[in-house]
Amino acid sequence: MTILLSDPRVSAVPVTECGEPLVTLDASFGPARARVRASLGSRLAVARDLLPAGIGLRVVEGHRPVAVQQTIIARYSAEICALRPGVSPDDLARLTSRFVAPVEVAPHVAGAAVDLTLVDACGDDLDLGTAIDATPEQSAGRCYFAATDLTPDARANRDLLAEVLEAAGLVNYPTEWWHWSYGDRYWALVSGADAALYGPVDRPVVDASAAA
Repeated sequence: MTILLSDPRVSAVPVTECGEPLVTLDASFGPARARVRASLGSRLAVARDLLPAGIGLRVVEGHRPVAVQQTIIARYSAEICALRPGVSPDDLARLTSRFVAPVEVAPHVAGAAVDLTLVDACGDDLDLGTAIDATPEQSAGRCYFAATDLTPDARANRDLLAEVLEAAGLVNYPTEWWHWSYGDRYWALVSGADAALYGPVDRPVVDASAAA
């Protein structure tokens, strides 16, 4: 059964903040120049180097300020309410967390998550089945990593993405094939770690040199 970020087991994970700074990913990860915790940046470099020749990682988003997270939550919650009139608060929180995490446990807010995809040697996106950030409603559930109604190429590309990122120590959020994290509460719960390494970072004061 899929564990959602709204699950009380996620918020129950303690955080032992290690104080690791955010770094800016270099241009080899795409033009977004996303910021992530330093160890996550290093692990992304490991994953990239495990890919076959001619295939790369394009990171479209890393650290996300609290205000941005709140805006996404409000927008998607409104979409769900419009589709499901009378939805209960508990169900709304659960359904919303399929696509955007509650602020207090949000991996992006902690600098612990990336949204990413695979690209070819020209930098063009490979087929992963849906666009990044396609909601469950927009994609008819194909945004879920384990979705079965995919082309053979999309399935193979998702499996390749998982192979290299899991080898580098990242975990996937199962409702979003593009979302992978390291060091946050969800990672800790899934990987069996005693505590998360990173808590929210709303106003980073240190931005270390670019990560390879």
